[in-house]
Amino acid sequence: MWLLAALTTAVCFGVNNTIFKWSTGRGMSKVNIQFFFYLTAFLLTLIYGLAVHALQPNIVSILLGAAIGVLNANGNIQMARAFEKGPASLTSPLIAANAIFPVLAAGVIFHEQIPFLHWTGILCMLGSVVVIQYTPGGAGTSEYAPWIVRIILAVLSFGILGVLMKSSSYLHIGSMDMLVAMYGGGGLYLAAGLRKQKPDRNEARIGACVGMLSIIGFSCYFYALQSGVASIVFPVVSLNCLVVILAGCYLFKERLKLYQLFGICTALLGLVLTKV
Repeated sequence: MWLLAALTTAVCFGVNNTIFKWSTGRGMSKVNIQFFFYLTAFLLTLIYGLAVHALQPNIVSILLGAAIGVLNANGNIQMARAFEKGPASLTSPLIAANAIFPVLAAGVIFHEQIPFLHWTGILCMLGSVVVIQYTPGGAGTSEYAPWIVRIILAVLSFGILGVLMKSSSYLHIGSMDMLVAMYGGGGLYLAAGLRKQKPDRNEARIGACVGMLSIIGFSCYFYALQSGVASIVFPVVSLNCLVVILAGCYLFKERLKLYQLFGICTALLGLVLTKV
């Protein structure tokens, strides 16, 4: 069940990233959309948690959840700005490498025992994520320093986020407490970055839609980390790029390259090896 939960997270995150990609082409603000997604998710999780009496917050869950929310929001913002400063051909693969941090932490800090065959599957999935998102022949960048700084900040944000999420399951903190704190903390962080002009209704609607998908995705994410093997969960979740690629073929009429097909096959092979 935990592997299915991780795959569900990958699908939800992939759909959300596709929505972000679509909205960017229409001049919408990612910060505004993220704010409404955090606001919607915070209100829904808070109302549900109070209704079913599932909230038992403490200082650790509040601080840890808020930190995860801020890191996730900041990582998305830094990634978007990195795309503006440098070539997407290198930006996506470099940021995708963040998954190696929580994977290593699972083995080194949390002492997960990972068989050699499972390590092979993990490396297959991580490698496929980089290959799938790489675009040969991308344009160079005239703003190398700002670009590389944005990439480093995004990698650190997403990498530390994964380690903190594993820490929450290790500390047996309830997922509902984490979700409320995460969306609340991230929402406050994003409120400070809202554009001065009034956000439009389309940004609010899209943000609400993304927020509902995020609740499903992160709920499954926490469940997978609490029930399964974190060193496998993180690479599986990183495969959300597959959804973006496949959605791009259908919605944006993009064509799969040969190396992307190879990456997809490698990712599937990695999934099989982690279950052998």
